[in-house]
Amino acid sequence: MQKKIFGTDMIKSMKKLFLLFIIFCLGIVRISAQEVTFRASSERTVVVNQQFRIAYTLSTSGQEKAKNLQLGDIKNFDVLYEPVLSQQGTSTSIINGKVSSSFTAVYTCIVMAKAEGTFTIPPATITVGNSTYKSNELTVTVLPADQAANAAAHNNNASQAGQQQAANASASNKDVFVVMHVSKNSVYENEGFLVTFKLYSLIDISGFEGAKFPEFEGFISQEIDLGQNTQMNLESYNGRNYRTAIIKQTVLYPQRSGKITIGAGKFDIVVRIRSQQRVRSFFDDFFDTYSDVKRSLTSAPVTIDVKSLPAGKPASFSGAVGEYAMTSSISSDKVKSDDAVTVKVNISGNGNIKLLKNPEVVFPNDFEVFDPVVDTKTSVTQSGVRGTKSVEYNAIPRYAGDFTIPAVEFSYFDLKSQTYKTLSTPEYQLHVEQGEAGSGTVAAPVLNATNKEDIRFLGKDVRYIKTGNYRFHQGSFFFGTLNYYLFYIVPALLFIILFIIYRKQAAENANIALVRTKKANKVASKRLKAAAKYLHENKQEAFYDETLKAVWGYLSDKLNIPVSALTKDNVEADLTQYGVDENLIRDFRNILDTAEFARFAPAQGSGAMDELYRATVKAIDKMESIIKK
Repeated sequence: MQKKIFGTDMIKSMKKLFLLFIIFCLGIVRISAQEVTFRASSERTVVVNQQFRIAYTLSTSGQEKAKNLQLGDIKNFDVLYEPVLSQQGTSTSIINGKVSSSFTAVYTCIVMAKAEGTFTIPPATITVGNSTYKSNELTVTVLPADQAANAAAHNNNASQAGQQQAANASASNKDVFVVMHVSKNSVYENEGFLVTFKLYSLIDISGFEGAKFPEFEGFISQEIDLGQNTQMNLESYNGRNYRTAIIKQTVLYPQRSGKITIGAGKFDIVVRIRSQQRVRSFFDDFFDTYSDVKRSLTSAPVTIDVKSLPAGKPASFSGAVGEYAMTSSISSDKVKSDDAVTVKVNISGNGNIKLLKNPEVVFPNDFEVFDPVVDTKTSVTQSGVRGTKSVEYNAIPRYAGDFTIPAVEFSYFDLKSQTYKTLSTPEYQLHVEQGEAGSGTVAAPVLNATNKEDIRFLGKDVRYIKTGNYRFHQGSFFFGTLNYYLFYIVPALLFIILFIIYRKQAAENANIALVRTKKANKVASKRLKAAAKYLHENKQEAFYDETLKAVWGYLSDKLNIPVSALTKDNVEADLTQYGVDENLIRDFRNILDTAEFARFAPAQGSGAMDELYRATVKAIDKMESIIKK
């Protein structure tokens, strides 16, 4: 009996120990599973000898208390007050019956910069439970003391001193203004550079009513998206510490060489100025009154020196400037006749991707080639426009055999080495097998057969021919008459005439250049009809795109130059050889410049689009009367 009781007590004890072990393990899992974040934040720009705060925020999902917050080795800064707990709180949420809580604590310390420059504040550490966590490091730019602060030594805050001085008087051009900054004053044609419009102010600005930016004539612009919220920063400019905000940033690509001036911009703002009172009382220092004043600001124009690209341009160069890479792929190197084959060319890099001309893939003559599918993806940043342009060519081989798709070349001017570089895709060997019976060949062979009824040619039955004597019936009413001889002569003459016409057309069709020249006006007219449709629908980008395709395609067909090799310079040279008038050449160049610029410029009115359309039609009509082939 005692043994039985002893055994029962042992079992109960083991159950209790096992339960305690499970609870202990669950507690460990809970502690280890809690999420802890520890981050530091402060002002990014301060003034030398100016105090500022560093806030360390701790967030944890557990109930463990934090302890032992240690700052890193902070150099070039004096720690005036060690970190103290300035804010804490606990939040609880219930989601799908599951209760979760989080704890947040903010520790604040006061430091002061001792020297000018850009410095790094190392991470701080804190202990939560049995684990130690590190914060992120901070980068702080320390500006020199404001000149106004040196004159007003009683005020330790440089920016406040400047604002106080400006507020006591009316807002002058030195208190608030807009500056247009350019990253480069000397660039090459089609080389991108950054233009920034920045507002500088020593006083409070309560409103920004409007802005009229320059037209950027002679440039193609790509605007940078700055978002909805404009952030004010502290910046030293001409010895003063201003609060600054970026109003607009855009990347410009010059389209011609020479001195090009970016005009002035105009900006309307509302500034808040403390009202001047003749009689001041003791309470005026506590209850100041302010008034809103409208100001019109103007940014000064800037002149850019645009250099011409050096000589020695490769044949495959079409104006690309920057840094690029090119790849290509083919859907398959073995297909059947009447099956499509796809060649895809990708050009990526930094430059004006949108204006790159499509690389031309040359397929064999027996291939049916379709219009390429173009997909352009770009992003505009302060370093320029980066992106990828993918051009997909689809073609259908009609006959079996082995074919070669030549390599595609793309040249650009490299800004780093200031030389021309040429990229090339691999050459593709395509094997085309015969497809279904009767397709992909010139003619199907005649089958051998013993039965005359089984003979076939081109998939069609040749009817059985009767053998034996056949007797012609002679009648005086037809045989030997004039109609009888005309019955043979007229078809023979028609056959000869049709044969001559056919040979002439075949010879002309064999001359691809001649065919393209003859059809140039017809193809351009189709594209201009599409452009007219976009004009009536007021689709600006589509209209200018179609107009460019019409003009470039017309010049390519008329001058027998591939589109990928077309440039404004070689077009002008070839048109001069054909004896085209200089005014007409200038008209074509103006049409191309206007259309290319308008694609990325601010919205143009319908009058400008209508004028460009009429000028294009007129120029092509004149060209048709000069170059007749």
